[in-house]
Amino acid sequence: MKAVLTGLILLCVHTGAAALDGNTSLEVDKPIVAPQSQPEPASMPELNAQSVLVYDQASGRPLLAKNATMQTPIASITKLMTAMLVINAGQPLDERITITSDDRDTIKGTGSRLAIGAHYTREQLLHLALIASDNRAAHALARSYPGGLDRFIATMNRTARVLGMHDTVYVEPTGLSSSNRSTALDLAKLADYAYQNYPEIRQITATGQYTLGTQRVVLKKKHHQQAKVYYRTVAFNNTNRLTRMDDWHIGLSKTGFINEAGHCLVMQAEVAQRDVIIVLLDSSGNNSRAKDAARIKAWLEEAHLPRNTGTHYTAASRT
Repeated sequence: MKAVLTGLILLCVHTGAAALDGNTSLEVDKPIVAPQSQPEPASMPELNAQSVLVYDQASGRPLLAKNATMQTPIASITKLMTAMLVINAGQPLDERITITSDDRDTIKGTGSRLAIGAHYTREQLLHLALIASDNRAAHALARSYPGGLDRFIATMNRTARVLGMHDTVYVEPTGLSSSNRSTALDLAKLADYAYQNYPEIRQITATGQYTLGTQRVVLKKKHHQQAKVYYRTVAFNNTNRLTRMDDWHIGLSKTGFINEAGHCLVMQAEVAQRDVIIVLLDSSGNNSRAKDAARIKAWLEEAHLPRNTGTHYTAASRT
């Protein structure tokens, strides 16, 4: 365990504002560093995920690591960065954006409940990209970014560099491409920074369900029959089912899946009076991902780790 954890440096960034794109800047509030030595509890959880990191936000040290510096595709974990840049841009959240054919998934051929030609506010698309992990929503948000999609992707990569995510590469804003790659170490930095500075992302991603309210739905018929139009409530469940469980206290989360990445999860949670970031990459299934999280939770509750008595992590307010 010592060999895996020795020398882990989770964030090496100068404090202060770093210019990214136009007027957009980030300020890193505190570095995340590893201590000289690590506790070695008698029993460590056996985990299915190929890459794992559990990071204690209050002490600034990793509690558990497995292949934490291994670069791998990250699927829709990408959308955490996408959401951060959308919020940074300061565009009106009530502005309506049209879903176009450009937003279709041409990489994996996945579908969407968002019809081509439909209109949604930027705020609605932000919810759908984070809660439902909708790819058309994420692409439409990036496409409507000032300067367009190319500038958005360039800013994703510049932001990663500012946050010290030196093993992270983005080529598009949804995570459908397996060329979007990162490490558990880098994603812990991203999740910690998002939790500290983006209350909007915390609120959205910790919610178990999101509804668009009553929507007009057109049911197309075969053989040139007349389409049927009706109205119904359109609801989306959070792709992280743990957000709907009473025994979890989740402050931020994002899931991801493509075949090349496996099932992934990045999550902030309070467990055993600790505020932790949990990163699970390349689990073999959705159930395995949830079971890994449950094993980590049980381990934190049972392991004899030094307590942060009276110390709780408080997220900063983004200004």
